[in-house]
Amino acid sequence: MAPRREAGLLLLLLVLPLASSELSDYFGTKSRYEEVNPYLVSDPLSLGPEAGGSLPASCTPLQLRAVLRHGTRYPTAGQIRRLGELHTRLLRHAAAAAACPAAVALADWPMWYEESMDGQLAPQGRLDMEQLARRMAARFPALFAARRRLELASSSKHRCLQSGAAFRQGLGPTLDFGGDDVEIEVNDFLMRFFDHCAKFVAMVEENDKAMCQVTAFKEGPEMKKVLEKVASALCLPVEELNADLVQVAFLTCSYELAIKNVTSPWCSLFSEEDAKVLEYLNDLKQYWKRGYGYDINRRSSCVLFQDIFQHLDKAVEESKSSKPISSPLIVQVGHAETLQPLLALMGYFKDDEPLLASNYARQAQRKFRTGRIVPYAANLAFVLYHCDHVNSSQEEYQVQLLLNENLLPFHHSNETISTYTDLKDYYKDILENCHFKEECELSQVNVTVVDEL
Repeated sequence: MAPRREAGLLLLLLVLPLASSELSDYFGTKSRYEEVNPYLVSDPLSLGPEAGGSLPASCTPLQLRAVLRHGTRYPTAGQIRRLGELHTRLLRHAAAAAACPAAVALADWPMWYEESMDGQLAPQGRLDMEQLARRMAARFPALFAARRRLELASSSKHRCLQSGAAFRQGLGPTLDFGGDDVEIEVNDFLMRFFDHCAKFVAMVEENDKAMCQVTAFKEGPEMKKVLEKVASALCLPVEELNADLVQVAFLTCSYELAIKNVTSPWCSLFSEEDAKVLEYLNDLKQYWKRGYGYDINRRSSCVLFQDIFQHLDKAVEESKSSKPISSPLIVQVGHAETLQPLLALMGYFKDDEPLLASNYARQAQRKFRTGRIVPYAANLAFVLYHCDHVNSSQEEYQVQLLLNENLLPFHHSNETISTYTDLKDYYKDILENCHFKEECELSQVNVTVVDEL
């Protein structure tokens, strides 16, 4: 390394405002799983403070249905191209930026990402899945016992298929689930329901106007302040940057932590306040594209929601008939875009007012923070129990819901345990009246985005 750049990097380390781990609370959907369960940093197989649960000893688990997000992945080809573009601009201005230690160090940063990585599962992502499988098996030993049937399904994306294989591998050779080469069913209709919903694709996915709040925030005062600050730190004309390039620099900080567990020099460009602004930009996109922004975002997931309850129903009927449970373990691997609409359909993490470009300050304490909801390896598990010695037949079958291995209170009771009957009653309208074909049918008339809040 040349002496000038070596000195620049040293100075950069001295003035580094925050390590990536201190910014990591704001990485949104690019967050490590450890951000929601910090105890895993010191013990990756710990079951955490809620390991004991709250069920009486007379309850036995019958079925676990888990929907997972894939593990830590590499950036997409588009993100890698934008990072390459930003890095090239830094190299082009390197001579004029000698007085800027951040610019000098980042110009010298080795651009190791290649477009061929394009969202592939990283080695850390395989580890995420293996360790999650081991924790689930430890939490529910009766369900993961030898010779129990495991149904594994995945979206067709390579990172999801690899995540499913890593999950199976994490269970080890002692559990007879059909060997390490157990078949993983590809089921995009359930794991990528959004691709099969014509109304969502036309009104949201392919309609630039649907993201008007995101566009407005990119051009708003909060992002303008961050953009000017980054341009100054890099000794670049502000015209050389835009919100997308600033965001990819921030994402690179998050990727380096998640993939390599290192503090990237890209993190030096951002303060905690900058990180909050960039997190809000990410959350805005998720809110309007996958959350509460448009009704079709969540209604399109009812096909998955109903499938979950059909399998729970079948397990209850088999139990009542004293038959073996045919599907005690169902694990499906999808995306943040699979889980976020499903949780919205169920009414979780909904704020009193919608996320808008104009209410950033008022949303400082918002519930809808995607890094806390759908980090890498996020998981939502429905656990059905049969309970003996109960006061009524309704109490015989009970359910718990775990998000990222933490008990999630039910809306109808604010308790972490519900009778299966009460849970079905609460979601009766979705279970009976949400029909995927009708919800997703695209009217023949000219479609415009309608604010459905």
